[in-house]
Amino acid sequence: MEYVIEMLNIRKEFPGIVANDNITLQVKKGEIHALLGENGAGKSTLMNVLFGLYQPEKGEIKIKGQKVNITNPNIANDLGIGMVHQHFMLVEPFTVTQNIILGSEPTKYGQINIKAAEKEVQELSDRYGLRVDPKAKIRDISVGMQQRVEILKMLYRGADVLILDEPTAVLTPQEINEFFEIIESLVDEGKSIILITHKLKEIMQVCDRCTVIRKGVGIGTVNVSETTVEQLATFMVGRSVSFKTEKEKSIPTDVVLKVENVHINDNRNIPVVKGLNLEVRANEIVGIAGIDGNGQTELIEAIAGLKKTESGSVYLNNEPVTNLSPREITEKGLAHIPQDRQKFGLVLDFPVSENIALQTYYQEPYSKNKILNYEKIDELSERIVKEYDVRTPSIHTKTSALSGGNQQKVIIGREVDRSPDLLIAAQPTRGLDVGAIEFIHQKLVEERDKGRAVLLLSFELDEILDVSDRIVVIFDGQIVADLKPEETTEQELGLLMAGNDKKKAGGTN
Repeated sequence: MEYVIEMLNIRKEFPGIVANDNITLQVKKGEIHALLGENGAGKSTLMNVLFGLYQPEKGEIKIKGQKVNITNPNIANDLGIGMVHQHFMLVEPFTVTQNIILGSEPTKYGQINIKAAEKEVQELSDRYGLRVDPKAKIRDISVGMQQRVEILKMLYRGADVLILDEPTAVLTPQEINEFFEIIESLVDEGKSIILITHKLKEIMQVCDRCTVIRKGVGIGTVNVSETTVEQLATFMVGRSVSFKTEKEKSIPTDVVLKVENVHINDNRNIPVVKGLNLEVRANEIVGIAGIDGNGQTELIEAIAGLKKTESGSVYLNNEPVTNLSPREITEKGLAHIPQDRQKFGLVLDFPVSENIALQTYYQEPYSKNKILNYEKIDELSERIVKEYDVRTPSIHTKTSALSGGNQQKVIIGREVDRSPDLLIAAQPTRGLDVGAIEFIHQKLVEERDKGRAVLLLSFELDEILDVSDRIVVIFDGQIVADLKPEETTEQELGLLMAGNDKKKAGGTN
């Protein structure tokens, strides 16, 4: 059989680590081929070799049976290979069209013909059902729309093979469904898709075949129709994985977080949280369920001191913390796993050790008289890296060099290790594999069992239902329902999240 892509016995090394060890990947024309593996397994590295960003130490690449030497991304583009990276590469002040044509600008009489480009972008968008406004600025559109722009960039350059690196990690459930419709339409047009992921449900839903990598080694390729979620999980992590979080029934005690009649505006100064009230007690995990854009992000940021509250009050352990600085709120007993790890969670140019010490570096034993004690910082970092299985060559490696999932583990380890009175976990398992998700869920339950309060924000309804002791549904900036997970369903939550009242949703008090 002729494959559209063949990567044969690929080996890629970095100082102190073998990222890809003799891996073979073969992709058929017109298929959606999953590349599955744990965080740091070597998935993105292998695709960066195919895209010409890295050069392999060993192995060969064939395109439609012909051996090729892909020394840079321009050659990959010329061969019909395009890649959407996990963290998008877009210029925010530019328009959609300017981003798409960047580097391949059409000209007329020596001038960029922006009108012709906008017309071509609109035609491509209509053809593939992407519904993108060519004149919109990147900074004004949603994350899901930005991803469509990245896909359009590849289509504009004539890509026949599309590499999508963790494409659903930043999407809401609604956007994920739309995204799958888009890639299925691309396959119908004869494109081939390589999907880098560790979301097993999604592989079962849309993929034809799946190649599994574990710790840099190829485990094998399977037909998705002939396997199960459980088998894929075992292939990926090398052991059986529990998809149900084991926990005792919680007995909530004192109120740790109290939000009273809070009003918050978004970045455009439009009200998005409208008189919201919420309590979270010690010994409980409260999950927030809601469609993205209903005020939950602004609520979390206001509690953590990252956004101003227009009116109303926030109390932590009965102390007012409204509009205090993030450090002041942190010192009063809050830890925050932020929704956007790169914007609010990490300094990417700092090494892993310094990111782990970000919340405590100014306190003893990590510093004294404003002089950092690197020995103690390194001890803390080594312990957290080991406990949370952060895959990094060294604690002194730049955090930017880690995979997205391992960056997330750095934040989670740093925040959970301080065992705060209130732990806000916003999308804590975004970008994590099933083994790491199982571990993080256990950590959240452990914190609860220590008498802490946990506020969980997630767009994964199965995560909300599995981990939470109580679920609050947010719609249009207000809490519209307060439910126990054992007394509700995904369907009822979905209706409530869409603005249906409890009676219409079929719920009972």
